[in-house]
Amino acid sequence: MGREPLRHQNCKWTGAPGATAFTNVARENPARLSEGVSPILLLVTPSLVALVIANALPLAGVLFLGWTVFPLVFLYWLENLVVGGFNVAKLLLAQPRQPAYWLGKAFLVPFFLVHFGGFTYIHGVLVVAFFGPKGTQPFDLLTAVPTAIRANQLGWALFSLVLSHGLSFYWNYLKNGEYQRASLNALMSQPYGRVMVLHMTVLLGGWVVMLLGSPIFALVVLVALKTAADWRAHRAERRKFEPLVLDGLPPKDSFAFPP
Repeated sequence: MGREPLRHQNCKWTGAPGATAFTNVARENPARLSEGVSPILLLVTPSLVALVIANALPLAGVLFLGWTVFPLVFLYWLENLVVGGFNVAKLLLAQPRQPAYWLGKAFLVPFFLVHFGGFTYIHGVLVVAFFGPKGTQPFDLLTAVPTAIRANQLGWALFSLVLSHGLSFYWNYLKNGEYQRASLNALMSQPYGRVMVLHMTVLLGGWVVMLLGSPIFALVVLVALKTAADWRAHRAERRKFEPLVLDGLPPKDSFAFPP
């Protein structure tokens, strides 16, 4: 029997091998794919593509620059700074037409800078102390960070992470209107959960890789684990700030691939 197309009074999906067609109404109403309606579809947005590319680029450092576990784990710690910087921008731009929000921002933005900054500093000290080269002063991050970036040629990889997070900020937060729905409380807590999950994976995995002597295979597995955790965190963040619209309509400008 042929597969019946999914229908709704305002839109129609047409089934075809290798493609899914949407009406203009569907394109104007971004929403995540409802797994209950079509669990076999995988949604890919430009921000997710950029995320995968940015996370795959460190493989070049492993394969061609001789990176061991420290450059990888240190790069992933540097990503905390990128996440925190863009979260400040999200806080400042959240629901700009609400006067009460601006009163909250006057307190929460400085608080976030101090609190998240302290959290990131302690995390950085642990990364340098556990994985850094001998003789490095872990508490002197102002000296250790630029030195490690230059010594391990991390600048291009860090730049790719900035581009990836910047594209996500533009595509999801600004273009798709998440800033109109985001609450200050959600934005304040969101980076901590993401960083904790990602870096528990990275730190534990990095410790195992270091015990193994940083073989290339183990380093590649560490990159893959971090990418998978980042993908999951990105999708969870999108669900948190998605609009309340009809189920079954893929996000605007996303690509739907059947298995």
